[in-house]
Amino acid sequence: MESWIVETRGLKKYYKQGGNTVKALDGVDFRVKEQEFVAIIGKSGSGKSTLLHMVGGLDTPTEGEVIVSGRSLNGLTKEELAIFRRRKVGFIFQNYNLVPDLTIYENIVLPIELDGKRIDYGFVEELLDVLKLTEKREAFPGNLSGGQQQRAAIARAVASKPAIILADEPTGNLDTASGHDVLGLLKAAAKQFQQTIVLITHDQDIAQLADRIVCIEDGRLKKGSDFHA
Repeated sequence: MESWIVETRGLKKYYKQGGNTVKALDGVDFRVKEQEFVAIIGKSGSGKSTLLHMVGGLDTPTEGEVIVSGRSLNGLTKEELAIFRRRKVGFIFQNYNLVPDLTIYENIVLPIELDGKRIDYGFVEELLDVLKLTEKREAFPGNLSGGQQQRAAIARAVASKPAIILADEPTGNLDTASGHDVLGLLKAAAKQFQQTIVLITHDQDIAQLADRIVCIEDGRLKKGSDFHA
């Protein structure tokens, strides 16, 4: 029997917009194996960000279920969801979300400190080396290029050793060459540290770096769109 680290069952998310009902997700069954790198592609408004937010416990479904590592997120309190996010998931966003007044090193270890966990200094140093940030550890985000800031965001997401990395258009602000470099480093880091990646993108070239590609359209996974890159 297949072992899934992420599974959604009949997932729906409906919004009211004026007198209309917007079906952001309309019955999505989605699965990811441990240590798999899955890319979700789709046009703007297709539902891919909503799906990622559901998997990460950032939003709750109208109907259906999200199961991560065998545990349903349905019915968890806000506090329980916050703990789940801190300990199970690393988020990478398009706009980096780095704290401008902290150095790159301080940004990377911040989530670990907020959770009250012990910092694995050797692991952080290894991560800095893998992501080519060792010489930038004392720099502030504003003094780095977009590619360097995104690598720092990756390091922060990986540093707390979460089982799952969720990346929301992480190359959207980068040029093609930088985007491929950053995604290549993310893939290498996740493989080295045995993490699962779910990435959303509208860029077919970026999606090709994944192990598997899934296409979403109008809140539903397209039939026959689940294929290996």
